Amino acid sequence: MLLCPACRPLLAAALGLAARRRLPRHHGKRRAALSPAPVAARLRSAAGSGEAGGVLRHLLLKLRSTGPVTVAEYMREALTNPGQGYYTRRGGVGEDFVTSPEISQMFGELIGIWYVSEWMATGKPNAFQLVELGPGTGTLTGDILRVFNQLAALLNKCDVSIHLVEVSPKLSAIQAQMLTEGKVQSTPENKAAYMKGISKAGIPIYWYRDIQDVPQGYSFYLAHEFLDALPIHKFQRTEKGWCEVLVDIDPEVPDQLRFVLSPSRTPATENFIQPEETRDHVEVCPEAGVLIQRLACRIEKDGGAALIADYGHDGTKTDTFRGFRNHKLHDVLKAPGTADLTADVDFSYLRKMAEGRTATLGPIKQREFLKNMGIDLRLQVLLQNSRDSATHAQLLHSFDMLMNPKKMGDCFHFFALLPHHRLVHPTKKDNPQSKSPLPPVAGFGELSLK
Repeated sequence: MLLCPACRPLLAAALGLAARRRLPRHHGKRRAALSPAPVAARLRSAAGSGEAGGVLRHLLLKLRSTGPVTVAEYMREALTNPGQGYYTRRGGVGEDFVTSPEISQMFGELIGIWYVSEWMATGKPNAFQLVELGPGTGTLTGDILRVFNQLAALLNKCDVSIHLVEVSPKLSAIQAQMLTEGKVQSTPENKAAYMKGISKAGIPIYWYRDIQDVPQGYSFYLAHEFLDALPIHKFQRTEKGWCEVLVDIDPEVPDQLRFVLSPSRTPATENFIQPEETRDHVEVCPEAGVLIQRLACRIEKDGGAALIADYGHDGTKTDTFRGFRNHKLHDVLKAPGTADLTADVDFSYLRKMAEGRTATLGPIKQREFLKNMGIDLRLQVLLQNSRDSATHAQLLHSFDMLMNPKKMGDCFHFFALLPHHRLVHPTKKDNPQSKSPLPPVAGFGELSLK
């Protein structure tokens, strides 16, 4: 598929960001490169009395009072408990896992090009919001902003603003330092955004606790390794039918947790298991479904697009729930609140949730998406401008981490939500012979600079 003529100079200019090259970032073992153990092998798990913290004590009291909880409720407590949750207290990025933007600037730069390409393909609206969900350290947004700045001549008549959805006070402070050098101010409690600032290039940035607080309008949405941390429900097929996997106290070791099966069907079992399901073990993330529906409604009403990058599958995997601490697999029931908990994204479920409101593309593997976006050309530009052998080696290593099928290249996937008219030209329905083809969607097909 040829790159639309209007986008060729855009891609060429952005791929040549040589003057703004940074040193390659620190990189480490990526959490998704490891495979989860079968749930049967983990049905009893030590909670680690020596590491027992506030979350474990809170859970033990709750379980003794009300009985077993769903895996979704357990994840919610472990990750976002206001006092001791993993994300609210620690933050995770760099401590227990490393993400693609931290590995190489090329990742964020190419995503920035994707958004500008879509903005051009839809007629260059006079304003757009970039909304990132769970922005981590702010590195990805920073790389995208650098692309926007490099293409300032193209965007100079467009009102661009950044909107970050972040629940962690620790991470929002890190993001503010990264993107505004700490020049932010808190907003009154009656305002939707709890903090605002200005980027180094003069672009306004706002922080929110929920996607629903972000103003309506033509928007590009970004969710990179966000959906995998949302709470999941787990279900097991048994001789008696479907049962939900729950978390309970181990009766033999009162300060430890274990997995148990619900004695009968739960409300989640009734609502989330599809009649045509063929797998024996299923994970469903209702919050991801609700989020996709909200994004689809916004895109249908106001225009824009959503780009989702995460590790996952297309409705084929079963037990993917796992924990990471210090870049190693960690027992999901041990010392809750001290490790990252995650599960693969089911893209087939996301597709179902978006049906009727938006079109979808993908999932396609990360190495395919980045290759289609021109990462090979960008690497060559950086290598030509690297001044020492160490930088040269780091660039090659980072590229390998992102693209190698055995590392991050095949683990991670890209998935997009787009308005229906972006993929099906209105005139094509009535006149299939129309000679005005729609611009191709960058990244999801092989592009050429010819």
